[in-house]
Amino acid sequence: MTRDEASLQALLAHLLDTGESEVVEFKEANDNFSMSDIGKYFSAIANEVNLHGAESGWLVFGVHDKTRAVVGTTYREDAP
Repeated sequence: MTRDEASLQALLAHLLDTGESEVVEFKEANDNFSMSDIGKYFSAIANEVNLHGAESGWLVFGVHDKTRAVVGTTYREDAP
């Protein structure tokens, strides 16, 4: 599914309003965030989506998990 910028902003606003859950996780994702950790989060969220019969799950980078402040991220900024 492709989303335009406006729908992505609306989705982020909704996720920020509802906060973290079994299927939504916020991470600042600074430079020391390992690919192994990302894989673990993807796996855990996918399992929760399946267990809860949810339509989707979200791992959102660039959001502080405690305050829900959008802080941006430079994680893998140089990746292709």
